Amino acid sequence: MIDLGLSKLAIIGVVALVVIGPEKLPKVARMAGSLYGRAQRYLNEVKSEVSREIELEELKNLQKDVQDAAQSIKQGVENSISENLAEVENAWHDSHPAPPSSASSDDLARKAREFRRKKLVRSSAIPAWYKQRHGGKMHVISGAARVARFRPRGNSSPTSFY
Repeated sequence: MIDLGLSKLAIIGVVALVVIGPEKLPKVARMAGSLYGRAQRYLNEVKSEVSREIELEELKNLQKDVQDAAQSIKQGVENSISENLAEVENAWHDSHPAPPSSASSDDLARKAREFRRKKLVRSSAIPAWYKQRHGGKMHVISGAARVARFRPRGNSSPTSFY
């Protein structure tokens, strides 16, 4: 910047006193000081804005680098997974040959319908009076209770295990 020493400032002050006069000199000095302060604030704002733009550009570049690295890692992982999956499938097909595909989709759908129908018949709610009349299970009983129920009754006394 401009090198202003004490002697140069004194010369400028004397010239300003002669040219402007002693009455207007304080007003002019205040206005010059405020203009100088505005100029400094403007320069500081410009400097900070430029530094923010530079930092923003650096952050964008860093973000781009990180995204590129993440994309390359993702592609590498996907490639290794697909290769390993292909190896497993090849090993599976080599050790387990595929059965002949004689079952069509219609056959599979028919079998599924029959299975659902049979399951519904097995698990549907049967009225208790029907179960009593035809000997169906009314409730679940334990194994010991079943043995006691169906054991032939005799006149002999029960024996002990001990």
